[in-house]
Amino acid sequence: MSFFRIWKRTLTAEHTVVEGVRIDENEQCVVVSVRPDTRRRQRCGRCRRPAPWFDAGRGRRRWRDLDHGVMRVFLEADAPRVDCRRHGVTVTAVPWARHAAGHTYAFDQQAAWMAAECSKSATAQLMRTSWRTVGAIVERVVADRDRAVDRLARLWRIGIDEISYRKGQKYMTVVVDHDTARVVWMSDGHGKDVLHRFFDALGAERARTLTHISADGAGWIAEVLLDRAPGAIRVMDPFHVVAWATEALDAERRASWNRARRELGDRDRARALKDSRFALWKNADDLTDRQAAKLTWIAATDPRLHRAWRLKEALRAVFALAKSRPTAALRALDRWIGWARRCRIDVFVDLQRKIMRRYEAIRSALATGLSNGLIESTNTKTRLIIRRGFGFHSADAIIALVMLTLAGPRPTLPGRQPATE
Repeated sequence: MSFFRIWKRTLTAEHTVVEGVRIDENEQCVVVSVRPDTRRRQRCGRCRRPAPWFDAGRGRRRWRDLDHGVMRVFLEADAPRVDCRRHGVTVTAVPWARHAAGHTYAFDQQAAWMAAECSKSATAQLMRTSWRTVGAIVERVVADRDRAVDRLARLWRIGIDEISYRKGQKYMTVVVDHDTARVVWMSDGHGKDVLHRFFDALGAERARTLTHISADGAGWIAEVLLDRAPGAIRVMDPFHVVAWATEALDAERRASWNRARRELGDRDRARALKDSRFALWKNADDLTDRQAAKLTWIAATDPRLHRAWRLKEALRAVFALAKSRPTAALRALDRWIGWARRCRIDVFVDLQRKIMRRYEAIRSALATGLSNGLIESTNTKTRLIIRRGFGFHSADAIIALVMLTLAGPRPTLPGRQPATE
């Protein structure tokens, strides 16, 4: 095998002819002179269609390739311009790199794989490039992957949620497809205007095909869904409903603590109630012996607080029952609402009113088994990306990495096939 053919195989560049290899002593790098083969020459850099020659452009140009050993490698080739009917005068396409990019496909692919697996700083250090260049590469790879795929096509069941990514009430809105478990849309900010932008991108025709939409109890989400997707079944996330009951229980615990401290003047009882928070919060099956003893003490000394704990546990049991017996869970929910209405505990009376305002959405959650658990998992992975990067200056950088790792097939290393399960 000739020397030039060995270099061609090493570069993993298809439709490329190697003309020469030299070492640039000034830059301390390897420069490989290349050109497209006959079938790939004189094509528009944007649409890659054949176009008439215009001029020689600015002469020869270099593209950064993967390092060989400890040496940087650059591909060097002429960069003439053509006159495309659609895009006008533009630089010719090359088979080893994207249009207007200064790096080869292999370099972009390896940098994107590293960005998906570790921090941008580590990626930039290993690839010997800048932090901002890694971000630009991620955006190019995501745009190239999504150019051939419409993420908003064939959506039937979606979940909507918001995630805080910086201090100072900085939020992002995320939409996940329940059927593919992938992020289909993400944007900086939250509220009606942001969610309306999603439905603008989706379009009225595709919005009519949505069958189920899971979300939390935010009023602004319900208002937008009623306007833009009235035919879809609204599903209330069970986790948030149980969280409401936990908050109501904690409010009642604080009220009991205040009564013992102020009205009765019993400091020992007040201190014991203050220390009972985790025993009341935890599920009954997960209690330690000490926490179970604490609940027994509460049942003997404060029946009202113990009744509040039973209400919380009963509501949690309703959603646990729905996993195996949805019809029985629907009846259990109605019984729980009647119990809460008559319990004479103000916070739980208010809670049952809150549940009644979202009654149909909660019944849909019991009947379908849908929840925002998938989206909460996505939010956890997003926070891991933020933590791994030690913070980001903008939401765009976070969105680019989330789309790279959670919106489609994860990038693979150059020359290697993706792992099969």
